[in-house]
Amino acid sequence: MKRIRYTKYNGELAGDMDLEDLMQQLSDYLLDSGFQDPLSRFQELNGEHTLENLREALRQALEYGQFEQDIRDKLDQMAADGEIEQLIDQLLDRMEQQDYIRTDRSEDPSHMSGSPGDVGEGESSARFEVTDKSLDFLGYKTLQDLLGSLGRASQGRHDTSHQATGVETNGSTRPYEFGDTLNLDANATLAAAMAAQAANSNGDGVTWPIEVDYPHLHVQQSDYQSSCATVVMLDCSHSMILYGEDRFTPAKRVAMALSHLIRTQYPGDTLNVVLFHDSAEEVPVSQIARVKVGPHYTNTREGLRLARSILNRQRKEMRQIVMITDGKPSALTLPDGRIYKNAFGLDPLVLSETLEEVARCRRAGILINTFMLASDPGLVQFVQRVSAMCKGKAYFTTPQTLGNYLMMDFLNRKMKTVH
Repeated sequence: MKRIRYTKYNGELAGDMDLEDLMQQLSDYLLDSGFQDPLSRFQELNGEHTLENLREALRQALEYGQFEQDIRDKLDQMAADGEIEQLIDQLLDRMEQQDYIRTDRSEDPSHMSGSPGDVGEGESSARFEVTDKSLDFLGYKTLQDLLGSLGRASQGRHDTSHQATGVETNGSTRPYEFGDTLNLDANATLAAAMAAQAANSNGDGVTWPIEVDYPHLHVQQSDYQSSCATVVMLDCSHSMILYGEDRFTPAKRVAMALSHLIRTQYPGDTLNVVLFHDSAEEVPVSQIARVKVGPHYTNTREGLRLARSILNRQRKEMRQIVMITDGKPSALTLPDGRIYKNAFGLDPLVLSETLEEVARCRRAGILINTFMLASDPGLVQFVQRVSAMCKGKAYFTTPQTLGNYLMMDFLNRKMKTVH
């Protein structure tokens, strides 16, 4: 459904521009993970959230971004008249007023004195913060891009092969049992009562009134839907931005989209995020977009241990770990707290301890689904062992297809492996 937004009209282009469209144009800059993409128009900004960089990102977006033709014509005219800097000032004001960014304007000299667009001492160091409203919107846009063609918008939870008595019926009926939702099937109940009366009437047939007793009650069945606790284990080791490819930013986008989906469509579900590298830590879902890659090694065992600890506190019928990684286990936290590291091959100590943690997850009833962003032989060998132990799924995917695989897996829950 098309949304209509009403704002005070002041006749200026800054007031006519849709800030959500503008935020979408800036998303590659706002979600930067540290990858130096030679094809990105924001490459020189290095992902630093300073006001000077934001102004430059806005210049790039206004010059090269996709806008409606009437907006594009006005932008070209303002560029010819040298008024782009004034427009940027106005857009920054709107973005702050509508809570898309948060900044200390007292540190911005261009806002206190001088002509519009002048950069004085201090603006290059004055910083801004992307608000939760912006991050939520970017998660929503990613989700829309991933699921827009699927026509999925209904409220509910995760379908299973089981049946229960609920509100949304599937056409089947069974006798009422104590504890069932009293979703009464009137036709079947009356038919059972009439059949019982006819059987006890000594050939007199059905007489009125019909007496309905407890054994005659029938209820309609619905597809049983379960709640799910999910931990996304996100590999943020440095390899996620090496080898000429940014694998980390698409993974962040998918985690943001999954968060938006769960919050809006599956309110009974929970989602936590664990980052793993040399070690592992939990981060709030709201902070995903602000995370960048870290150290060089991959401590998968510590990530699994933390994820299992989080899920053990959840009282959900389904508990799963979604692991997104591009590297085999190469680090291990020792009992004394030191980090043992070995990036060459599958180290026997690292592998055995990691698989022991996988076994603990299996005994706790936790499913592990792995999304591999690389085809390293050591990684493939490890993931095959994990999938065999936990009866989970292994997906070999790319940064471009990660979102589609993960979302379809989350929504469908079909037990299959995509190679």
